[in-house]
This record gives sequence, C-alpha cells and structure tokens, in this order.
Amino acid sequence: MNDTIRTARQAALDALQPSARDLDYGTNLHRECLVIDAYGFGVSGVLRADTVNALVEKGAAAIEIQDACEDQQMTSWATDETLFAEAREAWDAAGVDCVWINAGEESSEIQTMFKRLGRRLYAAELRREFCPRAYRPDDIERAKREGRHSIYPTANGVPLPQRFQCVPDELSFIRPLFQLGTRMAHLTYNRANLIGCGCGEPNDGGLTDFGRAVVAEMNRVGIVVDIAHSGLKTGLDAAKCSMRPMVASHSMCHALRTHCRAKTDEVIRAIADTGGWIGICCVCKFLGRTWDIRALLDHIDHVVRTFGVDHVAIGTDVAYVPEAQAAEYAAMTPRPRSREHWRSLWPEGSLGLPKEAPKAAPLTLAWTNFPLFTVGLVQRGYKDDDIRKILGDNCMRVARALWDGREA
Repeated sequence: MNDTIRTARQAALDALQPSARDLDYGTNLHRECLVIDAYGFGVSGVLRADTVNALVEKGAAAIEIQDACEDQQMTSWATDETLFAEAREAWDAAGVDCVWINAGEESSEIQTMFKRLGRRLYAAELRREFCPRAYRPDDIERAKREGRHSIYPTANGVPLPQRFQCVPDELSFIRPLFQLGTRMAHLTYNRANLIGCGCGEPNDGGLTDFGRAVVAEMNRVGIVVDIAHSGLKTGLDAAKCSMRPMVASHSMCHALRTHCRAKTDEVIRAIADTGGWIGICCVCKFLGRTWDIRALLDHIDHVVRTFGVDHVAIGTDVAYVPEAQAAEYAAMTPRPRSREHWRSLWPEGSLGLPKEAPKAAPLTLAWTNFPLFTVGLVQRGYKDDDIRKILGDNCMRVARALWDGREA
C-alpha cells in the first residue's frame, strides 16, 4: 500500500480495534462478496497546476476553468499510466466491484450533464480491460466473475430542456439519458426546481405536478429515482407516486444526526415501502456521534433494526485522490474569490466539522477502507448473508427491478 492508503487503513483499525479473527474473517468475506458503492466517485484523476495557471494567465472565464478541471479530474486517471497504476492500487485496496458513479451536473442543465457523462464513459472505455461501463445489472456480476471492476453511471439531476412548451417535451431527454447508460438520477439537488424542493431550502412544498410526471417517466424508462438531496416532503411525495423501488443513495439517519441531508424514519419507511434502500455515506461531518467509521456502522445498525437489512446500502460519496494532487494544488496561481454556485445552498453550519470530531475521523472513512466496513459489520455480529445484502445485493435487487420493469 502507498502511504495514503496505509495511513487511512491504520486510522480505521485504531478506531475499530478488531480481533485478529474478525479482521481475517471480514477481509476474506469482503473479497468474496459482490461489493457496490451505491453512490460515489471511485478514483479521481489529478488536476495539474500548469493547466490551471495557463488558463488564469489567459484570463479564462470561471466556467472555462471549471470545465478543464472536471475533464482532468474525471479522465486523467485513465489517460496517464502513472496515475492509472495508482488508481489500480487504490481500487484493489478498496475491493469495490462496481461504483454507481456520479456522472452528471448538480442541476437539470443538459449540456453540462452530458459533458460529465461523456468524460466518465470515455475513461471507462479507455480502461475497459480494468473498469468497463456496466450497461445492464448482469454486466456488474460478469465483470466481478472476470476479475474486473465496473462503473454504473448516475446523475445528480434530471435533464430538462426548459423550453416550457409541453410536458412531453420537458420529459424528452430522460429516455436518451437512460440510453446513454445512466441508471439513477436525483430529483433535486439542495435547491428547489421544477420537480420539487431540495434539502437545503427553508421550506419544502413537496413534489410538483410536473415532478410526478418526472417520477412516472423515470419508472417507465428504467432510471432509479434518487432523493438523496431532496427535501423530506418531496421525498415522501416521490415514494407515494413511484411504482418502482427508489432510494436515497448517499445519506444518513435523522434519528442519529440532525442535518439537512439526513432522512427521518418516516422518509426511510416510505423508501422501504417501495422496495428501495438508503445508502449510508462516508462524509464524517454528516454522520455525527463518533464522527468516524463507527458512526457509519451506527447508521447502518439503525436502518437494519428499524426497517430491516433489505433497505440499507453504503453510498460513500467520496473518492480516492492521488498522492500527487496536494503538490499540484500548492503550485496553483491563486484565483479571485468567486460567487457561490447556485447549487451550493447549504444551511449555515452544514459543512463544517465540529471541534469534538477527532482529527483522524475523515481518514477512517476513506474509500480504500471499504474492506474495514465489512470487518466492522462482522464485529457487530451481522450474518454473512446480511452483509452480502448491505455490500451489494440490495443494490442489485433495485437495479434489476428497474431494468426488468422498463418499457422496452
């Protein structure tokens, strides 16, 4: 292991303090299971200082710089042989077979959504011998059997042309999004939109009439409805009208942590009633209590005890960042402070880590520590079959329900 992976692994071991038996049993079980990150980023590329500095020197617009940054961060792990070697090491250390990967803009803006999807698919195609795109649920299992990893694209929004001509026209890009391989999409992202309210809004009016049409179209074409960033009432309304399993792909339990991104028991119950699940994230500032890997396990425990093991997964919402990135950031020319992005409507205090959080807490939740999530479940007495459900089988059940239920 490189220093980044080894340091994070030791921090998690220090927090869990597993017995030799639990550590050995858990890591072996992890290798055997089909492991799916229910929402994440996998391995990031490196954003090079010379690229950013050259754009700043030329007076490039902020959106131009952002575009170049996203391109490098989403693709350079596949185009650069040194970065690919590190990506392989990180992915193998994580033992993740498939990442349901963020491949869309946090809005309904079509051009940017399809740019991000193109970058994800380009990188996967370049390294298809290692990490191909899974188009069908069966492709995820096939890649596992062949000793490869895979990605299953998701989007942080629903593509809307916003021409406001008629409802069918506004829905017309959802099917092409599916045809290009996107299998899960957020209804909202923090802010309110034409579909419903985001979790960061002070008031939640719920799903709109148009939002109900969006849910019906996603059900029809085979895209999983995701309410991870939706308001509570919007999530409840979506569950009432969805005819297919839906999810909150990367969230946590309000019963354990009061936060705008958390889901109440009422919302989790509504999700479970559709046949779906809540994915517990690996963002320590969201999890609370111990703020580390133990907090992740606490949230899983709450869902299992309250709603059953069929209704929880792990959606990390984190990525492995290569070791070279810190030096590249340090070499970048400072840029003028810009206005906060439209999507970044977070209630005050939502993003900071409190003083009581241990310094090493974020390290314990590193993406490469996924095998220790399994060790933690073994420590807490979970049966093998239940661990298999949490690690991947629940995701596969929902993926198949949407694939099999789509209108061909």
